[in-house]
Amino acid sequence: MDLRNTCTINLSDGDPEQKRSDILDYFHATFDLDEKLYETLRSEEAFHLRADRLRHPLIFYFGHTATFYINKLIIAKVIDTRINPGFESMFAVGVDEMSWDDLNETHYDWPTSQQVKEYRDQVRTMIDGLIKTLPLTLPITWESPFWGIMMGIEHQHIHLETSSVLIRQLPINQVQQLPLWKICTDAGEPPANRLMNVPGGPVTLGKAKDHPLYGWDNEYGVHSATVQSYKAAEYLTSNREFLEFVEDGGYFEPKWWTEEGWQWREFKQAEFPLFWIRTDNSWKLRTMASEIELPWNWPVEVNYLEAKAFCNWKASRTGLPIRLPSEDEWHRLRDICAIPDQPEWDKAPGNINLYWWASSCPVDRFKSGTFYDVIGNVWQWTETPIYPFHGFEIHPWYDDFSTPTFDTRHNLIKGGSWISTGNESTKDARYAFRRHFFQHAGFRYVESAAPLVIHSDQYESDALSAQYCDSHYGPEHFGVANFPATCAAICLELMQGRAMGHALDLGCALGRSSFELARGGFEQVTGLDFSTRFFRLAARMQEEGYLRYALPEEGEVVSFHEISLAELGLDTTRNRVQFFQGDACNLPEKFSGYDLVLAANLIDRLYSPRKFLSTIHERINPGGLLVLTSPYTWLEEYTKKEEWLGGYRKAGEPAWSLDGLKAVLQDTFEMLGEPRDVPFVIRETRRKFQHTVAELTVWRLK
Repeated sequence: MDLRNTCTINLSDGDPEQKRSDILDYFHATFDLDEKLYETLRSEEAFHLRADRLRHPLIFYFGHTATFYINKLIIAKVIDTRINPGFESMFAVGVDEMSWDDLNETHYDWPTSQQVKEYRDQVRTMIDGLIKTLPLTLPITWESPFWGIMMGIEHQHIHLETSSVLIRQLPINQVQQLPLWKICTDAGEPPANRLMNVPGGPVTLGKAKDHPLYGWDNEYGVHSATVQSYKAAEYLTSNREFLEFVEDGGYFEPKWWTEEGWQWREFKQAEFPLFWIRTDNSWKLRTMASEIELPWNWPVEVNYLEAKAFCNWKASRTGLPIRLPSEDEWHRLRDICAIPDQPEWDKAPGNINLYWWASSCPVDRFKSGTFYDVIGNVWQWTETPIYPFHGFEIHPWYDDFSTPTFDTRHNLIKGGSWISTGNESTKDARYAFRRHFFQHAGFRYVESAAPLVIHSDQYESDALSAQYCDSHYGPEHFGVANFPATCAAICLELMQGRAMGHALDLGCALGRSSFELARGGFEQVTGLDFSTRFFRLAARMQEEGYLRYALPEEGEVVSFHEISLAELGLDTTRNRVQFFQGDACNLPEKFSGYDLVLAANLIDRLYSPRKFLSTIHERINPGGLLVLTSPYTWLEEYTKKEEWLGGYRKAGEPAWSLDGLKAVLQDTFEMLGEPRDVPFVIRETRRKFQHTVAELTVWRLK
């Protein structure tokens, strides 16, 4: 396999033994390319210098890509023996700094590059043997041992690129230019950039599980959108075009920068792009291993914060709504340019996959449709913080690949660069970095007044909210039926032969009972909860049909889950459900006219349960039902003791809550039947659960 054209592999079709051979070739080509990258370092010292003080020295990454295979294959239970436990701990986790000023001063006793090379040789031999001997059936799926091997290979391709960025930041005397990493020699003035029409239309993103190419977990699922027409720059922003911003004092004018951007600029004291070198009377450019005269017609390489500042400056100068594209807009541009996906290339349709050079090249070299560099040359920053597609699932062997980035602080880069190989240069690739991060990345600006959609649906990590997500929509525990669904089922049974117009689910929490009541035949259901966080999540479920949450497993370890109305058969009736935030003890007048009021596990969390119970009849239609459940867990932090309906002693005798209910409700309601027990389970961690039994009573308005 050509080291300068390592394409990812179709994992679905063909002869299994030929596929084994293809994977073996891909593995060794990737391993060779990874090692040859480090041959650009001149000395042992270069391995141990910190090119970026927010990142490990390169010796870490030299070891990391090898230990990754061992650590992931042990998790996958493909192997059960380690090669070097010390290395496999030391080199296990990289640094994704939490902010640009979060410096990591931890000292590491790093081994020598020769020691790491000997370890890498051992890993290489082991993986070679596994590829040759493991059973292989097609298609290769998430559960296949070969998926774990492909995970290691594609992980090496990621670090081939990120390590090249660090090498580019080493002192020039620590690196050497080698023939394998030849750079483009074409330089000159760029053509004038211009904005060109991109017709609007639909985009559909996300892979199906049976997609033939390897993918990281964030690539799977479905996202559909309609992109409005917009204009996009014909070329990527060149060094010459960006120089106007520099010479106009753009790095010294706070008004062009976001707050985050200006804080970074002040911290770094940046005056121009990182890879530019200012001399007495000219500019130079630092490539990976050389310093050359700055090619004005190559794309500028900046972080998101700089790209955003340029766009703000450009918008002010032109009076046009200039900004960076969204992920959807980038895909729309790619779609209209009809660019084939790797590995279907006869030759790379852009400066990508190391097919042409080990550097950028002029912005007018590779044309697709009427635009240039839609893919390749440099990555393109977008306005879109990475988020999970609907249906996203975490791969259990690499559960922290994507989810830590779903924090609205990591923006997507699209299109790949000259060194984007393997999965990185595929259409569906989704990589995101913190906005101050440097990559071989630049940008294409667009003109659009369309509002940006920022998907801020992070995983719900608040402990109580996550518990309720699980208890309302998650699996049963210990054979105990879902509590809100059970309550709704009992209500629907009670309503047989009665009018089923409007129901009120008081203390609805995350709304499962509300949706169940709508499915059961109520024309309209209102869910109401006092808790902002519960109301917010219930409303989101109604609007979007799904929620995501992180459940504690053990200590700091969490698992990530997605729940949806569709999976529960509740999606078709959500238009009959609405949610509000409100106080059950002080309801607005509009909450009236109900045939059923369900107040599940509410009364022992009210500040005035007596007021609620003595006024709720005003909200119910004649003959309507009030259904109450409660474990009667009276606590003074929620309810003053004088408001308790029971759970205390009166004249030395126990006062029970059921008697208290009867006393408050007897004038306006009659009790139907006997109380019944309804158990429920709330999961706290994988080994800790709350098992509670609520008492359910039914009351008919007289």
